[in-house]
Amino acid sequence: MLRARERALKAGTLPRTDSTIEAALAVVRDLARFLTSTRGKQDWALTDVHDVEAFLATTPKARQRRLTVLRQYFRFARSRKVVLTDPTRGVKAKGPSGFSGTTIAVDQQRQLFRRWTTGADAHPHEALLGILALLHAASSSEVRLLRVDDLDPINRTIRLGKRPHPVPMDPASWSALQRCLVHRADRGTDNPHVIVTRITKTGRAPASTAYVSHLLDPSGVPPRSLRSTRLADLVNTLDPKLVAAALGMDSEGVMIYLADHVDAIRLLPER
Repeated sequence: MLRARERALKAGTLPRTDSTIEAALAVVRDLARFLTSTRGKQDWALTDVHDVEAFLATTPKARQRRLTVLRQYFRFARSRKVVLTDPTRGVKAKGPSGFSGTTIAVDQQRQLFRRWTTGADAHPHEALLGILALLHAASSSEVRLLRVDDLDPINRTIRLGKRPHPVPMDPASWSALQRCLVHRADRGTDNPHVIVTRITKTGRAPASTAYVSHLLDPSGVPPRSLRSTRLADLVNTLDPKLVAAALGMDSEGVMIYLADHVDAIRLLPER
């Protein structure tokens, strides 16, 4: 790489910077550590395509950049007879289309469920978002835009986002919703939304996206992980098309949760 930079300087073309070279070497270093610590291999010659795929899967967002560096390195290694075959041959820059996000283990789900139902530390807004995401696969946007006139106290249902049918509330979810309504009433506001903040109580706008995105920070779990956990369970136990229809989603949007990335033991907490 240094010789290539020298040639580029002589030819007047764009040379690699020090940071670019260091970043490339860091990728090779990380692969070496991965092979020794995770795959139990001490020799570059033992590296195969499965090792490369497993390494790239550790950071899906950097897959293309990492693969480019590894292709360069193994071409070099093969020319020096360090390896006999190139393990990156046939590996695609585009990663698998299956779900590769984070889901919550069952023990942690139980702890969160207790925090939001029987605990006294959680803010009413946190409890509402957490319970609706964990039990009903609600997104932050759906909870943020939930209005008082979306609630049906007689049938104990609510309307969430673009879902075609009202969502029945279980006792835990309804209780969390009532706590949130009491908190809203204490603010003496005419804002039509269920979640009302100090800033929005004098107007009619919903809470900011930033406010809702940080509601679950005290619990240490992002809303997307809770929603993904519920979606993964629903899609893998029910008909994906029915799940998509019930949640107002595209069929393609739920099909990714059928991939083998989801651990089968990640189930809903006991209610």
